[in-house]
Amino acid sequence: MADQPAFDYHIDIPGTTIFDGKQAMKGYALNKMCYSFNQKANRDAFVADEEAYMDKYGLNDQQKAAIRARDVLGLIDAGGNIYYLAKFAGIFKLSVQDVGGLQTGKTTEEFKEFLKSQA
Repeated sequence: MADQPAFDYHIDIPGTTIFDGKQAMKGYALNKMCYSFNQKANRDAFVADEEAYMDKYGLNDQQKAAIRARDVLGLIDAGGNIYYLAKFAGIFKLSVQDVGGLQTGKTTEEFKEFLKSQA
């Protein structure tokens, strides 16, 4: 597999991971696993045996550690796409606001108040 060319996005947003071709390749197995959660049987299989389910999809050590820790930012760093990670978060009844709070270091309520203040 050839390396993707490096791009200079001229963006400096602290804590932001750009989801580009390189990140997509890095997170392919993770995103494929999260996509599988569209089916209830797969969500149930994951809950029943997370380790076996992660092995089935070939997650690497970084991805497995982030899954075990429920570390959304770690999953993004490991190549996770937030749209697929939402499927993972849903298993644990995490809302979009919960995930936003996790991403910004705020509680869910603090994040909701932040969103309201931006309106």
